[in-house]
Amino acid sequence: MLELDDALAQLRSDLLDPQRLVRAVAAGRRRTAHPSVARAELRPVDLKSGRVLQVVTHDGRNATTRNTPYGAAAATVDALLAEPFGNWHVETVDETVQLRVTKKGAAQVHRAPASRRVVEVRSHDRIRQRLLSPDDPLFGALGADGDKRRQVDAFLRLLEPCLERVPTDRPVRVVDLGCGNAYLTFAAHRFLAQRLGDVQTVGVDIRPDVVERNTRLAAEAGLDGLSFQVGSIADAEPFDGTPPVLVLALHACDTATDDALARATRWGTPVVLAAPCCHHDVQRQLAAGPGAPNPYGAMARHPILRERFADVLTDSLRALVLRMVGYKVDVVEFVDSRHTPRNAMIRAIRTPAPVKATLVAEYRALTADWNVHPALARLLDPEVTKAMALPRR
Repeated sequence: MLELDDALAQLRSDLLDPQRLVRAVAAGRRRTAHPSVARAELRPVDLKSGRVLQVVTHDGRNATTRNTPYGAAAATVDALLAEPFGNWHVETVDETVQLRVTKKGAAQVHRAPASRRVVEVRSHDRIRQRLLSPDDPLFGALGADGDKRRQVDAFLRLLEPCLERVPTDRPVRVVDLGCGNAYLTFAAHRFLAQRLGDVQTVGVDIRPDVVERNTRLAAEAGLDGLSFQVGSIADAEPFDGTPPVLVLALHACDTATDDALARATRWGTPVVLAAPCCHHDVQRQLAAGPGAPNPYGAMARHPILRERFADVLTDSLRALVLRMVGYKVDVVEFVDSRHTPRNAMIRAIRTPAPVKATLVAEYRALTADWNVHPALARLLDPEVTKAMALPRR
């Protein structure tokens, strides 16, 4: 442990060194104070006028970018160091520094040699870098190979933009519903702790042997704040009635994804990321139904095409239902299809915007034409019924 002022003074020299600094992130909050911004990112950038210190601050909704010549950067850095951030993550060309402010106001500092070769590119077209180092000992503890490391990086890149919507005025509580072997849960917790400071993550799975294994690996990897519980998704209450700010559901099978999305909706979770796995529910309904509407018979005639179409229809309906109950939703590619065929990610952000009647019309038409009643709509029947009561236009 170090005195906080001494530790911050050591960071100051790194932040003001245009030759050594690669990137720095300040985030989280201290126990008794809140910074004026949710997160700040610093990096050297080469402009036509010369090298400057670029500072991007996030207020939870918007990002503000400022470029300051290094001759005038000291005041900018001093102002950021004076903010009551709970966590600093600083990468230089030769080491990585992690500073966390403890509950007693001391500084817990961890320094490690740079775990990857730092490319000397500081233009706006800088070479893409991993958000979690491939050499992080976490991967060794999990036995993660190259494909899994690429999946981790792809997942974290989808998670990173959502951090602006994660509230920082209360402890950051994260739950992974149906976590399974949880290698993405481990990576998400490590990444969030680096960016946001004090993070509590709970993985929930119905299999005791899986929970026991994950608990052991979390202890071996020294991941404070990460724990696992045995339980069902429908009954999950990992924080004793306090809703999480981020819900993950990664490759939960069939309607387990719907269970997780419904649970997150009932919690009012601000950010939800779900990577669906198999899609049997709508497949069964299509196979047992009266057939495809005209002129789409060929799409459901052959079992393999019907199965693939059911995947698309299921996730389309999930996105519609989530939008009808108060989320902004996009469905994006998770990882390249050569790594896994289950490569779609549903990313949902809670929004106060009113539900559009056009969404209801789309949902009515799609479910009526294909004669299906998706699992997520069944689970959220009161909320969907309320949305469906909007006047038609």
